[in-house]
Amino acid sequence: MLTYDAARAWIDRWDLQQAGYLPDREERFTALIDAVEALGRPDPLVLDLGCGPGSLSARLLERLPKATVISIDADPLLLGLGRAAYPGLTFVSRDLRTPGWSRDLGLERPADAAVSTTALHWITGSELTGLYTEVHQALRPGGALLNGDHLNTDDATPALARLEHAIHETETGRRFAAGRPEDWREWWQAVVADPDLAELNTARHDQGATHTGEESEYLSTHVFALRAAGFAEVGTLWQRGNNRLLCAVKHDA
Repeated sequence: MLTYDAARAWIDRWDLQQAGYLPDREERFTALIDAVEALGRPDPLVLDLGCGPGSLSARLLERLPKATVISIDADPLLLGLGRAAYPGLTFVSRDLRTPGWSRDLGLERPADAAVSTTALHWITGSELTGLYTEVHQALRPGGALLNGDHLNTDDATPALARLEHAIHETETGRRFAAGRPEDWREWWQAVVADPDLAELNTARHDQGATHTGEESEYLSTHVFALRAAGFAEVGTLWQRGNNRLLCAVKHDA
């Protein structure tokens, strides 16, 4: 049985390895939650897409305790950690690449926001429009999608892209001058080696919940898919180098 303390220790370790790639991770979380708050409801209904172990969802509820957050992911191990560590959150197992995932959530009203951090680049470009169309349908008029991720511009503005990458690398070196934390691969290797996580690891393997396929790394890919899905306004709310918070607003009917 995975205990609360063990799950929190693994999530703390997760947060540290994620910060190794994202020295501005907490600042981006803050900007994203500021935007959710600015939508105007003290009790927003928020969908956390590709929630992992619930790092963003937990921060949302801490800032906005009247919010309802539905945390969605397809990875049994990450969901297992989140459920053990954050019993106040609602975790749902869904594959965002499978059409109809939002209809199964049983939403009592349209969502005010859909949020995601460092997850949607794992959805291939050919699948993004379908995902964003479903998000658009799930949102209320005036609702927003907020996606924090590394989204590159090398395909459209290569000179600017070089500067964006340089700013990111400089800040990473500044924050981790004493040494980088463990990386993604090392974290997963440690998880696999922990006998207390054997059941969750087996479920992960059996369900094929691993990242495969082409990544959608370009900002232009996401903007195109969002506009094709029906979002009329798409732009960057916050940025540091190539680390940005992309926002798409659903217009009032």
